Amino acid sequence: MFCALGAAVCFGTASVLQAMAARAAEPGTGSGLDTALLLRAARQWRYALGLALDAAGFVLQIVALKHIPIYAVGAALAASLAVTAVVSARLLHVRLRGAEWGAVGMVCAGLAMLGLASGEEGSGTGSFALKLGLLAVAGLVLLIGAVAGGLPDPSRALVLGLAAGTGFGVVEVAVRLIDGISFTNPALYALLLGGGAAFLLLTSALQRGSVTVATAGMVIGETIGPAVVGVVWLGDRTREGLAWLAVLGFAVAVAGALALARFGEPPQPSPAPAQSGPAGV
Repeated sequence: MFCALGAAVCFGTASVLQAMAARAAEPGTGSGLDTALLLRAARQWRYALGLALDAAGFVLQIVALKHIPIYAVGAALAASLAVTAVVSARLLHVRLRGAEWGAVGMVCAGLAMLGLASGEEGSGTGSFALKLGLLAVAGLVLLIGAVAGGLPDPSRALVLGLAAGTGFGVVEVAVRLIDGISFTNPALYALLLGGGAAFLLLTSALQRGSVTVATAGMVIGETIGPAVVGVVWLGDRTREGLAWLAVLGFAVAVAGALALARFGEPPQPSPAPAQSGPAGV
């Protein structure tokens, strides 16, 4: 659980740095899979530092996924939004309101309940069909990203964020389905495809759409689906008699994260005052 929380700190801090870099970069193709945008953003030191933090977070995430259930790791990673809010307040000098501090408290309380209720990870290794299905989901994420760029706001930001979260969820499940490097394991390709597509989609969502809508979609995509897979197919369980506490903790942590998705939304510009006379015609 400490590794999962460490990953959340890395991912949450990286999100602030990458959002700053993505918004400062000029868009490329305008597609949801905007590789030109990613390359432009990657030239900035903030994005490069964010990638380094993402790499460190991924290592911690792998360790966590090998020892505790996916639902606990997913909720901890959703808490990265709480980290994003606090880091944004520090780096961007944005003031956290009372409701936002309350949402941070909700996330912490939910994670505490999960920590008390979580059992060991399930012993299931996943069938070959599950691994193929995971690869298919990763391909679907890529396809959705290719067409989502043409959608109007806020649908575009929601679809890109949800697809990016699903890609990150694919990574979470794939880690559990990989036991050593085997090039015949579809889960390995699902991890690479899902993770790469998720990065592209999230960068586009942060640059071109509503941060609020995109991050809310991402939280939903990376928590609920993987949690269901872990419980139904991989045997993840809670401690004896504490299933209710795990469900409550998961719900509270995700609800707090979704409440924090509003944080950092740039203020809408005020409409320009109407001009009188010939110049205003």
